Amino acid sequence: MVLLGADATLPCQLSPEQSTAHMHIRWYRAQLSPAVLVYKNGQEQGGEQMLEYRGRTELVGDSIGKGAMALLIHHVRASDNGQYRCQFKDGHISQEATVELHVIGLGSDPHVHMTGPEDGGIRVLCSSGGWFPNPRVQWSDKAGVKLLSHSESLTQDGDGLFHVEASLVVMDSSLGNVTCSVQNPLSGQEKVSTIFLPEPFFPRVSPWKAALAGTLPVLVLLLIGISYTGWREHLAKERELKKRDDESDESDQMKCEKEKALNAKATFRTLEQLKPTLMEFISFLSANLEAELERRKNLYAADWKKALLYPDWRKEHFDLAPVTLHLKTFPQNNSDTERKETLREETQDLSLRNKQGNGNLITLNMEGFTSGRYYWEVDIEDTDEWTLGIYEEPTDSRGLQFRILEKKGCDYRALACCLQKISLEEPLLIEKCPQKIVIFLDYEDGDISFYNMTDGSHIFSFTQLSFSGSLYPYFKLESMELSPSAQY
Repeated sequence: MVLLGADATLPCQLSPEQSTAHMHIRWYRAQLSPAVLVYKNGQEQGGEQMLEYRGRTELVGDSIGKGAMALLIHHVRASDNGQYRCQFKDGHISQEATVELHVIGLGSDPHVHMTGPEDGGIRVLCSSGGWFPNPRVQWSDKAGVKLLSHSESLTQDGDGLFHVEASLVVMDSSLGNVTCSVQNPLSGQEKVSTIFLPEPFFPRVSPWKAALAGTLPVLVLLLIGISYTGWREHLAKERELKKRDDESDESDQMKCEKEKALNAKATFRTLEQLKPTLMEFISFLSANLEAELERRKNLYAADWKKALLYPDWRKEHFDLAPVTLHLKTFPQNNSDTERKETLREETQDLSLRNKQGNGNLITLNMEGFTSGRYYWEVDIEDTDEWTLGIYEEPTDSRGLQFRILEKKGCDYRALACCLQKISLEEPLLIEKCPQKIVIFLDYEDGDISFYNMTDGSHIFSFTQLSFSGSLYPYFKLESMELSPSAQY
C-alpha cells in the first residue's frame, strides 16, 4: 500500500538467487505489450513502454547479481492501482510473479453545512473530494450513535479520484451536534467534521400560526355562536311577523321592527365589548412573534455560513451589488416568435456594448468584484432556456471561467467551465420553478450560492473556489454555448 503521490517499490526476487544481468525482464499489467518497463541486453527498453509510465519508472538494480529486480514507480497515481506482473526470461525458460499495488488517497476535510428544511426536519450535507478508492461515509451524533444517511452520491474526476456527497435529515431538534466521518476503506484513516444544529434552525409552525391555530377556533366558535343566536332570533321573529300579518295591524308590525332593531343593537354592543379583548390578544401575539423572530435571527447571525437557509436574513451579511438588467417586459399578447425576435435584436445590440461580447443581459455598474460579499436578484422570464451566474476574467491566459446555473426545457444543471473545458456538471432537481433567483458571492471564502426566492429554498453552491481575477454577473435567456470539442 502506498499513499497517492508517493513513490512505490514493487519487489521481485529470483529464488534461488542468481544474476539477472543477462536475462530479459518485463514488468507488465493486463497484457505483455505495451509494458510498464522492459529490461533487455543490460538496459531499459523505452520502445515498448506504456505512455503513462514514461519518465516515472525505473528498476532498482543494485541487487541484479542476486536476482532482485524491483520496480520503482515515482509519484503514484490512482490509475497505478491494481495488479503488476514481473516476468524473468532466460532463453526459452520464463517465470513470473504477481504483485498487487494498493493506492491510498486521503481526501479533503469534509465540508458540512445545512441545506434547508425537509420532511419536518433539517437536511445536512457532507461533501469531500480527493479520495481513493471510493470512501465510506458515516454520520453520528454527539454520543457516538451511528445515523443512517438519507442519500449518498459518488463521482470520479479525470484523475480517477472520488468525490462523495452524503445527506442526513435530522428530525430531533435536541440532537445538538452531528458528525460526518469520511474513511479510506483500505487504510482505515478518516477525516471528520462536526456541525452544530441550533434549535431555531429547525422548521416548525411559526408563532403566528401556532397562536392563530389555538385562538382562531375559539374566535370562530364565538362568532358562529353569535351568528347562530341572531339567526334563530331572526327566524323566530319572521315566523311571528308572518303570524301577526294575518291578525295584527300596522302598529304591531312597527313594534316588531323596533324589537329587531333592538336585537341588532344588542349584538353589536356584544361585539364592541369583545373588541378590547381581541385587540389586547393580537398585541400579545405580535410582541411574542417579534421576540421569537429576534431570537432566531440572533442565532442565525452567529452561525449563518453553515446554514443554507433564510436568504432574506443572509442578505444582511452582504452588500447589494449595483447591477443593471437589460431585459424588456413583453406584452402578454406577443407571440413566441415576436418575443424571440425582440430578444435576438436586444441581445445583438447588447453584445456590441458588453465587455465580453456574448449577449450578457446584466451589467455591473462598477469595476469587477475582486473582494467582499455581494448579492443581486434576477427575475427569471417564463422561458424554456436561461443561463445565470458569474464569469471570471483570470489574470493568466486561461480565458473566461464560468460558474452558472442553466435551464433548458424542464432540465436544470450546475456548470463550471470555460468555452473549451467542463470542470463540473451536475444535474439539479428543482421542485418549484423559480420566478426570482438571488445570487450570493463571497470572494474571500470562494463561495457562490443560488437561492430560489419563490419559496426561499437553496438551489446550489459552488464552494471552496480560488479566484484569481475579477468576477462579473452573467445572465442570458439561452443555454450555454460551449465549443463542440469541450471536454472534462
